[in-house]
Amino acid sequence: MHDSVKQFLEDSPFDEDLWNSFAKNIGYVAGDLQDVEVYGRIGEKIREAGQSNVLFYLSTQPSYYAPVVELLGKSCLSRPPAGAWRRVVIEKPFGHDLQSARALNEAIHKVFPEDEVYRIDHYLGKETVQNILAFRFGNGIFEPLWNRRYVNHVQITAAESIGVEGRGGYYQEAGALRDMIQNHLLQVTSTMAMEPPAAFEPDAVRDERAKLLRSIKIMHSDEVPGNTVAGQYRGFRQEPGVDAQSQTDTFAAATFYIDNWRWAGVPFYIRTGKKLAKRVTDIAIQFNAAPHAMFSQNGGPPMEPNLLIMRIQPEEGISLRFQSKQPGSGMRLRAVSMDFNYGSSFGERSPTAYETLLVDAMKGDATLYTRQDMVEASWRVVQPILDNWASRKFDFPNYEPGTWGPAAADEMLAKHGHHWRNS
Repeated sequence: MHDSVKQFLEDSPFDEDLWNSFAKNIGYVAGDLQDVEVYGRIGEKIREAGQSNVLFYLSTQPSYYAPVVELLGKSCLSRPPAGAWRRVVIEKPFGHDLQSARALNEAIHKVFPEDEVYRIDHYLGKETVQNILAFRFGNGIFEPLWNRRYVNHVQITAAESIGVEGRGGYYQEAGALRDMIQNHLLQVTSTMAMEPPAAFEPDAVRDERAKLLRSIKIMHSDEVPGNTVAGQYRGFRQEPGVDAQSQTDTFAAATFYIDNWRWAGVPFYIRTGKKLAKRVTDIAIQFNAAPHAMFSQNGGPPMEPNLLIMRIQPEEGISLRFQSKQPGSGMRLRAVSMDFNYGSSFGERSPTAYETLLVDAMKGDATLYTRQDMVEASWRVVQPILDNWASRKFDFPNYEPGTWGPAAADEMLAKHGHHWRNS
C-alpha cells in the first residue's frame, strides 16, 4: 500500500511521516469471502481498533455482493452498538438487469436498511457533475432557460480512446450499455435535467433525480432499432478472454425523451464507447436559434447555435459559446467562447471523485449516492434495449479504432437534423 499510494498520489507530495501515522491503523485479514469464520476475525480487528462506527466497502466481484452482505448479517457485524452506525458501500455494476437488481436489493435489505446502503457511482463525485447543481440553482440567469422553450437538444458523451485493457472477460459480459449508460450516464442525465429540489438535502435531491429517471420514456421493442445504435470496434474479438464471435457492444448510443412538462419533445442523445477518437466526457446543451435571423451572412455558412458545454473529463470546466461581431466593416458574426476551468480559476487541487464520495459516506451524506428506486428506474429504461439487442445479430465489427463510432450513430441524429459534436 505504501508503494501504491506513493506512485499514484495525485497533485501533492508524499509525506512519509503522515503515511507512518496512517499506516498504524491498517490491518489485514486473509480468507475466503464465503467463510463465516473470516467475518469473526474481521470483528476481532474492529474491536481491537476500538471502533463503533464501521463502513464496509464491497470492492469485490459483483457475484459476491449478496453472499458477503448475508454473512455480515449472520456474524452480527452489521448490527451497531447503541449510538453508532454500520454502513455498506457497494460498487457497480448493481445487478445485470432489472430482475437481478431487484433480487440484489432484496438480499441487501434483509441485513441493512436502505438508509445505510451507499451505492457508489464515481461520476456523481466528479466536481463538474456536482457543479451542475450549483450552476443551475445558484445562478438566476441559467435556470429560466433550462427547458424545452429554449433548449433544442442535449448531447452527453463519454468517450474513451483505450480498449478493454485486459478486462475482456468482464467486458464481454457487460458491454457499453450496461457498463456506462445504465448507471453513470443516466445518473448524469438525471442531475442535469431534474427539477429544483426544495432544499439541498440528501432525500430532497435524490427524490428529484428519481422522479426524472421515472420520467424517461420507455421504448417499445419496435422503437429500439430507430433510437439506439450498438457498435463494436475492430479488434475487440481478438482481445484476451473475448469470444471470437462476440456480439458485445463496445459502443452504445441512444436517443431518449423525457415525458414531463419541462423537457417534452427535447431529444437527449447519449453515447459511450471504447477505442474512440479521443478521451472526453462532456454534456453539450444546444439552444434554439434566434427566432429571426436579422444578421445576414451574405451567403456564408449558417450561424452556429448557442452552446453550453460542461466538461467532466479530462479537464473539468464549463464553456459558453455565443455569437459576436467580427472586427471590421459590416455585420458579420462569428462564434466565440467564454471558458471556465477549475484548475486556473481556483488554483487548488480538486478532490478526486472517490475522495469526495468516501468522506460523504463516513459523514452519512447520501446526496451523491444512488438509491434503490433510482437503480431500478435506470434498469427499466435500458431493459427494452438489452432485450431487443439480445434478439438481433449485429454485423460486428462496425467501426474502426480511433474514429467516433459506427456511421449509424450519425444517421440516428441526422434524422432529426442534428449532428454529433465531436470534440
